[in-house]
Amino acid sequence: MLDLVIENARICDGLGNPIREGSVGVKDGRLAAVDAAAGEARERVDAGGMVLAPGIVDLHTHFDAQLTWDAFATPALDLGVTTVVIGNCGFTIAPCRPQDRDLTLRNLTHVEGMPLEALRAGIDWNFQTYPEYLDALECKGSVPNVASFVGHSSVRTWVLGADASKRAASRAEVGEMKRLVREAMQAGAVGFATSTLEQHNGENGVPMPSRLADEHEMMELTGALGECGRGVFMLTKGMKTTVPWLEQIAARNGRPVMIAALFVDPNDPERVFREFGEIEQARSRGRELWGQVGCFPLGMEFTLAHPYPLEAFLAWRPAIEAEGSEAYRRVLGDPAFRAAIKDEAVSKGVPNRFSYKTLEHLALKQPQRPENSRYVGAVVAALAKQAGKDPFDWLFDFALDGEMEALWDCKLFNTDEDQVKKLLRRDDAAVALSDAGAHLSFLCDAGFGLHLFGHWVRERGDLTLEQAVQSVTSRAADVYRIKDRGRLVPGAWADMILFDPATVGRGEKRRVFDLPAGSGRVHTPPVGLRGVWVNGRRAIDEQGNRLDCGKPGRLLREFTA
Repeated sequence: MLDLVIENARICDGLGNPIREGSVGVKDGRLAAVDAAAGEARERVDAGGMVLAPGIVDLHTHFDAQLTWDAFATPALDLGVTTVVIGNCGFTIAPCRPQDRDLTLRNLTHVEGMPLEALRAGIDWNFQTYPEYLDALECKGSVPNVASFVGHSSVRTWVLGADASKRAASRAEVGEMKRLVREAMQAGAVGFATSTLEQHNGENGVPMPSRLADEHEMMELTGALGECGRGVFMLTKGMKTTVPWLEQIAARNGRPVMIAALFVDPNDPERVFREFGEIEQARSRGRELWGQVGCFPLGMEFTLAHPYPLEAFLAWRPAIEAEGSEAYRRVLGDPAFRAAIKDEAVSKGVPNRFSYKTLEHLALKQPQRPENSRYVGAVVAALAKQAGKDPFDWLFDFALDGEMEALWDCKLFNTDEDQVKKLLRRDDAAVALSDAGAHLSFLCDAGFGLHLFGHWVRERGDLTLEQAVQSVTSRAADVYRIKDRGRLVPGAWADMILFDPATVGRGEKRRVFDLPAGSGRVHTPPVGLRGVWVNGRRAIDEQGNRLDCGKPGRLLREFTA
């Protein structure tokens, strides 16, 4: 007898095949039958003609800390994600010695926008080494499945301590880091992750440790994957990290290279296509390079009191160092500081990701002073033009005039959807970049899969539903060598979502306060999602409520070569 039968469904198998009507049967957490007569079962679900698809595989999350207190990986599971990959960018919490814990958390608070009070109150530090961390996650259990990268910044901090963000490593130190990476791979890491992105800074603007790595260190640590014969190298790349150099790593190790984050930049909209051209050339030579793309306009809410997006400017460093003090106001008012920002904002040759073009999409959401409510919804570029000012001067003057805590809504990248659709259609692109678990006070893009199905399929028609589902299920699983997931075929694990294609999407942003210590986050609820199953057990019902399903998720430690 089967454990579960879902009948009267429109089956979208995740492999790109045409949707067809049918039923699926589940036994011991796996799909025992697809399309065939289901037979008897302990539980039957009538899908009512809705689409049944594999659960979404989210390749870019930052749930490393949250999973120690939240088995649901909120809000990913609620938005149809059944497998999360953590440790991206190399920003992890293991390995970590007790004396480095607070520094690690303060850096995460800055670089990934995580509430410090929530991290301090929530993390269960019952581990030090990376293998101990995986064991702790497995012992605790989770509702979605979890795969984990070993993170460069954590490995570097373990070996170099306070010097991790200050200097290059010695050959002996690199050797010890490489040993830790090999140890992590043997324990079940999905790969090795790092970042060279210029605005990835920790507390007080100090670069995250991985940014201090020289070429020898990068080659040796990525070389551990080649020596192990498995694993993915994931990199959030800065402007100085070239695709041809990453091709060298792929050629040397014979392992996949995942390159994040490839957006359409309004300041240089052709750059992403030049980079994908280089990826395409590398693939033609047999190197497995992938570009990680997003299906949203990347947007954040922030205040000038803590303007995370503006830290993309190299010239912003004086403001980072002064933030939180009276000197910060003096920096914002300094003509020389403003001139440096303006110069950088028009240059395509420096690693900025904020420009005058961005100010055309920076809108006032919530002012502090009632008389400024008339500006709500207006963008800085237009307000500055009305005032006859440079847009940066207007923005800084507005903040200094009692509006340092005014809330802004900024769309940074992917604002030209006719360009973004070209990325989403590429065979060498991986649709991800939700950043779920991070930037909690700025954004919530964990619903990227539902948005893809609703906006890009139903509303715009740029993808078929079969293409969209495949891009966030089987393709994502295959890139990271996650076996038997992301597809509805006999023998595969029964990770499934049921949704209404006529309404599927994500709801309006709202703020909730469900983190440890009462900290808040931005949330976008699911729309049109009618059920979520992980390894054959239903975790979300047709109304979107969580069910008492235990912890059916698995910590993924074994991957194909």
